[in-house]
Amino acid sequence: MLVHICCSVDSHFFLQKLKEKYPNEKLIGFFYDPNIHPYSEYRLRLLDVQRSCEKLGIPLIEGEYDYENWLRAVRGLENEPEKGERCRVCFDRRLEVAAKKTKELGEQRYTTTLLVSPLKSQEQLQQSAKTIDKELGTQFVFEDFRKFGGTQLQAKVSKEEKLYRQDYCGCLFGLMQQRAKQEMIMDEMIAPITHQILPASIEERLTMYQKRMELEEKGIEYTIIRKRFLNYRLLRGFVRINKEVVPSYILSYSHLRRDFAKARIEEIIDGVGYANRDEIRVVSLDFLRKFVEVESMSQLYFEGISFEMEMKIRQEIDGAYSLSPIVVLDKIPDRFELYIDAVSYKDVKEELIIKDKNA
Repeated sequence: MLVHICCSVDSHFFLQKLKEKYPNEKLIGFFYDPNIHPYSEYRLRLLDVQRSCEKLGIPLIEGEYDYENWLRAVRGLENEPEKGERCRVCFDRRLEVAAKKTKELGEQRYTTTLLVSPLKSQEQLQQSAKTIDKELGTQFVFEDFRKFGGTQLQAKVSKEEKLYRQDYCGCLFGLMQQRAKQEMIMDEMIAPITHQILPASIEERLTMYQKRMELEEKGIEYTIIRKRFLNYRLLRGFVRINKEVVPSYILSYSHLRRDFAKARIEEIIDGVGYANRDEIRVVSLDFLRKFVEVESMSQLYFEGISFEMEMKIRQEIDGAYSLSPIVVLDKIPDRFELYIDAVSYKDVKEELIIKDKNA
């Protein structure tokens, strides 16, 4: 039986139950989820599914990540609610590809881990499969493992197995609606051109879960904890000197009172320029070279520095808890204009802790 897999939180429990109910059935995992965006999130979910299937002894096939074709399929349905017409089209597409893969492998029966998700409509899934089976001659296996406390048991299993528990279905349009209701920004869709790994970003989680697998291969014990903290995203920012935009680098947690300020440097102390507006600090590349190797503003602009180093520099310049704008320029100017559109917000992140500190 081919088992279409959407994510490890659903698949691990679902596959366990299938193995119990069909002990003589050969199960083949099929990860096909072109609806997941961005691609880093897709990679993270695939990584966790690979780990899950390996633990369960189930072979896994990765389908094509044809996101652009998926976008075309749901065009015009962007504003549909969860369990609406967009979801039906999404189910149609994923189950059709799964059914065709089933036939390609010389099998007839297939199912999907979407059935165990409490946020998905089992009726929609059954209807999609019914139409596909009529056309292709395949056989969809319907199993409701949600009932009789299954949903609660699934949550317990996902926690015990340290699975990646995502907080959105993967769909860009579903995420837009979800974040709008929560009155939160879609920080999942924000990635700096420097490729800097930001706190609580998908890239940070991907790095952490990759390290988790390395620790497991070495037999090193670990745990994953969650912590609440103040997160930050720079949405847009620039510096103008003599009415021209110049290369600049704005450190994290920089905020202005009204997004825009015209300022002049009043004094320079130990290489830090103190402006007369909005507690702005300006430093030069020479000052930055005390902390990192950087040849030019162009290199800094496109390669950036690590978030941890940014925090070290902020600590050095302005101390803990500072929200003062800190800007790096080629040289400290006399006068300048600064624009910063940024948000700070309460957030939760995961951290991996090694139990044996000597490991």
